Amino acid sequence: MSLTPKQEITLKKFAESHKHWPKDQLDAAIWQVKWALQALPHQKEPEDGEYDTFLMLAGRGSGKTHTASHWIGIRAWKYDNTRWLVTAPTSNDIRATCFEGDSGLLNIIPKSLIRDYNKSLFEITLTNGSIIQGIPASEPERYRGKQYHGAWFDELCAFDYLDDAYDGVQFTLRLKDPRIKRVQQIITTTPKPKELIVDLNEGKIGGDVYVVNASSFDNKQNLSETFFKQLETYDGTDLGRQEIYGEILDPEQSGIVKRKWFRQWPAGKPTPKLEYVIASYDPATSEKTTNDPTACTVWGVFENTDVGTCIMLLDAWDHHLGYPELRRKVIDDYKEVVYGADNDFAKGRKADLILMEDKSAGISLIQELQGSGIYVRGYNPGRADKVQRLNIVAPLIAKGRVYIPEDPQKAGEFADWAKRFLRQVCSFPEAGGHDDYVDSLSQALRVLRDSGWVNLDPLPARDYDYADSVYNRRGANPYAQ
Repeated sequence: MSLTPKQEITLKKFAESHKHWPKDQLDAAIWQVKWALQALPHQKEPEDGEYDTFLMLAGRGSGKTHTASHWIGIRAWKYDNTRWLVTAPTSNDIRATCFEGDSGLLNIIPKSLIRDYNKSLFEITLTNGSIIQGIPASEPERYRGKQYHGAWFDELCAFDYLDDAYDGVQFTLRLKDPRIKRVQQIITTTPKPKELIVDLNEGKIGGDVYVVNASSFDNKQNLSETFFKQLETYDGTDLGRQEIYGEILDPEQSGIVKRKWFRQWPAGKPTPKLEYVIASYDPATSEKTTNDPTACTVWGVFENTDVGTCIMLLDAWDHHLGYPELRRKVIDDYKEVVYGADNDFAKGRKADLILMEDKSAGISLIQELQGSGIYVRGYNPGRADKVQRLNIVAPLIAKGRVYIPEDPQKAGEFADWAKRFLRQVCSFPEAGGHDDYVDSLSQALRVLRDSGWVNLDPLPARDYDYADSVYNRRGANPYAQ
């Protein structure tokens, strides 16, 4: 990134007027002044600095790496004896892009300020005692036990273990320094419609989030004309919107299940008589926040004169629960919770069946609950993967057999408590991230279909590796008492 002749004069005057300074201090000052002069509008942070996360969603070649290298490098020099984290998809990305690349730290930070670069440990030590350490997101367990004053995520959307890596880093940002008002992080990435990115962009996580959107064209002065001629091929395409203009595409566009397939039950319409209620649990593998949470969806079967037997979503929640907490909640829900009681929706109807996938904690929990006299049955999906399982039950939704209540405060919108469920299900598998609601929905609708409570005409062929015994009509429902 070059300076204009006027900017060059300004920089020269500054250097001349401060030539009596020690070399490292002068080099550092010139570096910061130069960046202040050459930084493009989308590369500058707000003057007040009142944010926790600097989220830069930008196209290829927009200057993301250049921005972040200055962001973290200047902080590491300004605050001596501090520690900073750089994380990228792989070890090679840290070395070749974040550290040694043309816009990497070793080419941004003046040489006089660097005491040592340990290539094997991915560690830069500055002469003021500050350390910038790289840890690849492909090994999220390596964040454990580390602690920093701030962090840089490079190309977050390319992380293989997106949620694990992001959560792992958050636990490391715990060092306190009276000189640093806030522990901050910068995220530079070409966006993809991942749930985590959507949440960050909407400010649902990441504290106070400062969002910058930039395109490749915003950095045109520093890129070749040939590059932009090649970009013409992608003009007007979804790939171009994402990779050139840095737009977050709607993940629901390519989801298996479409939001418009779900029917809305009017808020003012009397609740239908429910013939059967099923509570479907997808238990977490552990209580760690890096894992999928436990999810529960509750469904009620009712007769609709328009289309026949239908299914209503009565409740949906997901939480990170350890085994004892999950056990207590299932018991409490079974004994005390009246689904929909808060809005008088289910008219006091409790679950006829608790369904739980028999994996991980679910196996022990099923056995324990059954021994306590609670009616719970395990669900084994067989060899079908998550995508196949959702495809099996998707026709029930597509044919308008599945309802979700309308929000009583917002006409025409689904109930607020169902919005997270809808976003996750309707963006699967494109969005990545957690898919706990997908499993909870799939197993509930599968059991209701296969046991004859609701089906399409004709009944879909038997799929994959599920027990033949479930193919019974409602009069001989193997999941009923």
